[in-house]
Amino acid sequence: MSTTAETPSSRTGRTITTNIPARLDRLPWSRWHWTIVIGLGTVWILDGLEVTVVGNIAGRLSEPGSGLTITSGQTTGTAAALYVAGACTGALFWGRLTDRFGRKNLFMITLAVYLAATALTAVSFAPWWFFLFRFLTGFGIGGEYAAINSAIDELIPAQYRGRVDLIINGSFWLGAVGGSLLSIVALNTDLLPANLGWRLTFALGAFLALVILLVRRHVPESPRWLLIHGRDREAEEIVSNIEHRIETEKGEALAAPEGELEIHQRKSVSFLEIARTVFGQYRKRAVLGFSLFIGQAFLYNAITFGFGAILTKFFNVPADHTGYYFAVIAIGNFCGPLLLGKLFDTVGRRVMISSTYLLSGLLLFGTAWLFDQGSLSAGTLTACWCAVLFFASAGASSAYLTVSEIFPMETRAMSIAFFYALGTAVGGISGPLLFADLTNTGKVGDTVLAFQIGATLMCAAGLVAAALAVRAERRSLEDIARPLTAVASKAKGATRTARGPQGPAAPPAASRP
Repeated sequence: MSTTAETPSSRTGRTITTNIPARLDRLPWSRWHWTIVIGLGTVWILDGLEVTVVGNIAGRLSEPGSGLTITSGQTTGTAAALYVAGACTGALFWGRLTDRFGRKNLFMITLAVYLAATALTAVSFAPWWFFLFRFLTGFGIGGEYAAINSAIDELIPAQYRGRVDLIINGSFWLGAVGGSLLSIVALNTDLLPANLGWRLTFALGAFLALVILLVRRHVPESPRWLLIHGRDREAEEIVSNIEHRIETEKGEALAAPEGELEIHQRKSVSFLEIARTVFGQYRKRAVLGFSLFIGQAFLYNAITFGFGAILTKFFNVPADHTGYYFAVIAIGNFCGPLLLGKLFDTVGRRVMISSTYLLSGLLLFGTAWLFDQGSLSAGTLTACWCAVLFFASAGASSAYLTVSEIFPMETRAMSIAFFYALGTAVGGISGPLLFADLTNTGKVGDTVLAFQIGATLMCAAGLVAAALAVRAERRSLEDIARPLTAVASKAKGATRTARGPQGPAAPPAASRP
């Protein structure tokens, strides 16, 4: 089934012709693909659980008898900032290693770092210990974004890549729902002592990470990465095994793959070459990535950062009841990618990315106007947030999808890491500094302004997407962005568009901005 051919040489430095990318992209959906989704995608549930739990336990940690001499402000301020700093640092650190040493090596290591740091957070005995392991927890999660999104995009067939990526990134909000509900139980002193409940929430996160780690052992290295790094025999063995499993499951032979790719194998790519590629050859795509990440970061901070303060100050919602409202908007967040994800593969990236950004921005403008008029209650404001975030969540998830598929294979993990670190830094530093001052004044006009800032940047990003978004739907990754190792003199259409049952082939590579 393989047409891999190679010139005799050392492990790297060879030129080979292969159809492995085309073979992966023409695969039908199978049980094997569900293994990839479960093994790699469920970690975002842990991220959502982490972030939400820390926000909800802040009040309990500051109470006498919690086992820590820490204030609520230190928990939501210092600890949250260190988690963000760890995520940004981890994304950049692990992203570089992911491109160099492989997807599987790194997604096993980063999850192990997360597991250990979360477990050690649970046994915190002093503020400095709590802060240190919050940083290291973020350090592991940041690396997950680069390693996991790279592996998922390179293993999932082209016709399903968009919806799978969106739903996986959107599963963060399932963790947020779980974190909200879990904190209600864990912080109930009638059920658990004050110094035990919050520790058990972190211990649960570590236990879930251990389960995911066991599942991940069965996820293979990316054959695309192996090809480029001189390990084409391993790539051939992995793909042949996958094809055999799927043919056995379906009871019929697979369709013949279309297209081949000729590449010159190499061990690594320098930082200079990565920068020259991303900001030189693909500078319009870099502008797109910046715009999408910054827009969604500010919108989410405009709504979610001060949501508890808004509910308590303007609608007299008890502080211990805000978790219920957050659980509702978290469900709205998850439903967006779940219900709209398929459209990113059928209607197309450009239409869906731009429309989800614009719609969420316009709806937030409408919410700001209603809030300014005094027309909302706690319930109707939450309903408005759900509508905004239904579209915003799909748009935000598409930002991760976009930067993971529009740059060359050799730069993929580092590109994801860079744009993720940028968006996380903006959302975790600039956003809170700006929106905390606005939402905590108790003035309606200040909160309206916070909404309007988030809405404006989201709409601006939507307009950029309308102009620059790449029509990547149902196209091979090698077609969207030619690998740096591809031999220019022999383009064999390796990278022909994958065709699926939902419609015709996507536009040719010339359509990219």
